[in-house]
Amino acid sequence: MATSTNTKKRTSTSTLPRVAVNEMGKLPPQALELEESVLGALLIEKDAFATIADLLRPESFYSVQHSVIFEAIRSLAAKDAPIDILSVVEQLRSSGDLEKAGGVVYLSELTRRVASAAHLRYHAQIVAQKSTARDLISMACQIEEKGYDETQDIDVLMQEAEAGIFEISQRAQKRDVTQIDPVIEEAFERMRKAAKNEGNISGVPSGFTELDKITSGWQKSDLIIIAARPAMGKTAFVLSMAKNIAVNFNRPVAMFSLEMSNVQLVNRLIMNVCEIEGDKIKNGRLTKGEWDKLENKVNDLMGAPIYVDDTPGLSVFELRSKARKLVREKRVELIIIDYLQLMNANGTNFGSREQEVSIISRTLKGIAKELDIPVIALSQLNRNVEKRDSSNSNVEGKKPQLSDLRESGAIEQDADMVCFIHRPEYYRIYNDDKSGKDLRGLGQIIVAKHRNGATDEVWLRFVGKYAKFQNENEAFDESIYENVPTTSAASTTFQSRMNTQPDANGAKLDDDITPF
Repeated sequence: MATSTNTKKRTSTSTLPRVAVNEMGKLPPQALELEESVLGALLIEKDAFATIADLLRPESFYSVQHSVIFEAIRSLAAKDAPIDILSVVEQLRSSGDLEKAGGVVYLSELTRRVASAAHLRYHAQIVAQKSTARDLISMACQIEEKGYDETQDIDVLMQEAEAGIFEISQRAQKRDVTQIDPVIEEAFERMRKAAKNEGNISGVPSGFTELDKITSGWQKSDLIIIAARPAMGKTAFVLSMAKNIAVNFNRPVAMFSLEMSNVQLVNRLIMNVCEIEGDKIKNGRLTKGEWDKLENKVNDLMGAPIYVDDTPGLSVFELRSKARKLVREKRVELIIIDYLQLMNANGTNFGSREQEVSIISRTLKGIAKELDIPVIALSQLNRNVEKRDSSNSNVEGKKPQLSDLRESGAIEQDADMVCFIHRPEYYRIYNDDKSGKDLRGLGQIIVAKHRNGATDEVWLRFVGKYAKFQNENEAFDESIYENVPTTSAASTTFQSRMNTQPDANGAKLDDDITPF
């Protein structure tokens, strides 16, 4: 008997279910009671939806029922229709989702579980947080799965991970409305600081006097696009500017070069500062005087707060990470990207190159706003400029326009400022018939869009042999132009990957040469 009893006991024990938590698995983050509370409040308070419209989406709800109900409520709100249990039932019935939502009985139960819409936004915030936590878990699982796949490119995987996290964070970021008083105080404080600066420069000075008068310096959180056709000197312009900012004003600058190596960029800077021709820099065939000049003037660059990154095929998400670190650790006040069309948006779904460029430009604007610094991006122009009036006397005919921006209208839309570089002598235009101005060795900076100020044009001196822009009234060696013929352009040009390498779609970029 004892034996049989023990056997029975063992048998009954073995058939008991195991309920240890670690063997049941994990439940995704959820707050079903709060979801019910939120939906109930929306059904009994006609104006409650406006309170949480910015916080929740149908996907924010863990329960499928709740997601369907919220979608119906949102559809009614979009039509400015009244929101109550009757209208929601009718909306669900017309969409064929009434049964999926639990029927009329379940909707009635939701209204009985809450007395008012008190604490609605607080409850909605918790629901949104649970949704964000589920999104992060899902993203982490996807990355884990791909991490075990040895066929995956690890660089692409890291970009996908960063892009996914960035997308979730952007969705989750909600900024409350701010009363205007502290904003006014901040605006006044910036004005007071600007008034103390020489020349009323409130932003980062470019070192080009006339340009700074228009812009008041490059402003915080602005995305500035500097665009031009090949051979206009885009890189020369930003390098001259970076030298001015870092050397003359001691303001830290970061430059991301997708086209040239660090050494090539530094060589350009040496040419600019030391005024020694590029060929001599490359082959080292300098005279004794030039060596002395080099050793003396290169000291101006030593210790300058210029930070260079030459990562090829840089994605906009890698740029964001590096920019954050530079601002945090090096106190960088300006970021330059050379150039926008060589960037990519790996890890983001897009249907065309135009969409990808749109994503890039929008993200660059987001970086500028997040880090509260100006971001300058170089951009290529299309061929429309070349098709315009080419008469030697028509200075205006070859000027770039906003419609010439290559690949995407989003660049113009997202930018706070768009500047064009135009050198008439490249088109064999040496004199302005209207003003009689000698245009040899001059470059025009055209501010075509200025969200927070006026548009205008300024002239700068361009010294091609030194890859240098400077103020028009600065002293320069006029002998550079003594032997310039009246039938050809006076500029030094070099091969550029911008124009000879394929773009992100495999298509070859146009034109053959570009200077610095």
